[in-house]
Amino acid sequence: MRMLRLAVVLTLFSLAACHPGPVVDTGPKPPAVGGTIAGIVSSEGNAPLEGRKVTATETTSGARYDATTASNGGYTIKVPRGTYRLEVELKSGERVVKEPDQTRIDTSDLDTKRDFVIAGGSARGPRAR
Repeated sequence: MRMLRLAVVLTLFSLAACHPGPVVDTGPKPPAVGGTIAGIVSSEGNAPLEGRKVTATETTSGARYDATTASNGGYTIKVPRGTYRLEVELKSGERVVKEPDQTRIDTSDLDTKRDFVIAGGSARGPRAR
């Protein structure tokens, strides 16, 4: 009988130890992803520009979402539904010669070909456009 009681107590302790405890709300949840904006940043000579920050700014709320271009100049940004203005990081003396229009994203949209072409510049530090 004593062994049975000990077995029951040990089982209860082990069950209590496995319980995850109360669920704690850690604050506001991030907005549900609506879709994806993607494109390529290149020079006028079609050379891909790696390491450039591309920012999608939602035109109503001002919410900002960033990505950095890969070695092929490509970027991908997952964003909630909305209308976005896209900007690219420039270096001293550079200017944008081609940029995408505002982009409307709905649920599950994949909006590609949001490309930038950049002209001019030097190797000095970046500046925001």
